[in-house]
Amino acid sequence: MKAPSSPKKLTWILGLAAGILGIIGHYFQADILTQYNYELLLGGFIVLAIGTTFREI
Repeated sequence: MKAPSSPKKLTWILGLAAGILGIIGHYFQADILTQYNYELLLGGFIVLAIGTTFREI
């Protein structure tokens, strides 16, 4: 089994941004962020997981 690779900068920024928006939506009342906070947090985690699993992403 190969060791995980570091994600590209754009992938990391997108995953981090989605995760932060999900956390903000959970703790603060923002219409669209509060409605989709769990989806944003899950999406950010998935983007980061895919970015570390596959070398080209």
